[in-house]
Amino acid sequence: MKISSITTTGVPLLLDDIDTDRIIPARFLRCVTFDGLGEHAFADDRQQDKNHPFDADAYKDGGLLVAGRNFGCGSSREHAPQSLMRWGIKAVVAESYAEIFFGNCTSLGIPAVTASRSDLETLNAAVLADATTAFTLDLANRQISFGDQTIAVSIPDNAHDALTSGRWDFLSQLLEAGEQIDSTAKSLPYISEFSAGA
Repeated sequence: MKISSITTTGVPLLLDDIDTDRIIPARFLRCVTFDGLGEHAFADDRQQDKNHPFDADAYKDGGLLVAGRNFGCGSSREHAPQSLMRWGIKAVVAESYAEIFFGNCTSLGIPAVTASRSDLETLNAAVLADATTAFTLDLANRQISFGDQTIAVSIPDNAHDALTSGRWDFLSQLLEAGEQIDSTAKSLPYISEFSAGA
């Protein structure tokens, strides 16, 4: 699936150094599948802060997470972006990301774009002022627009190209290339010999 534009409301979380342990606490990593992981996103933070945005009705349908610097740092668990996605997050805009977290987002089809601190403060303030404000992340033009305002965002070319072309979905790529994979496998002597002996 090609991802070129996302329009959704926002979730304000303009905090720095949010690590993956805070996004999804370790006790929830024992799951066999990722199903149901969304309800545990920021579980400990929400328990400590009754006003956490992930508990606020105003933001329950929000899909654009506005975050700060070094978002997704810490351990490299895929459960973190999985839990955000299953909570309802469709895209993240932050000042910077931990590299593995960023890669995991891209491989799940979650655009993780960056913006300047002043622009993040503008976005966060807009969400806080009116939770119904619609934001459009335009990946093709690398910008977020809302109301009469537009801010520039950045995303590495390889992630941008993967998302806008649909090549982020590696499983779909494998399934689409099934015949080619079978043909290549049959041409490999160690595969064909193994098959013949089976």
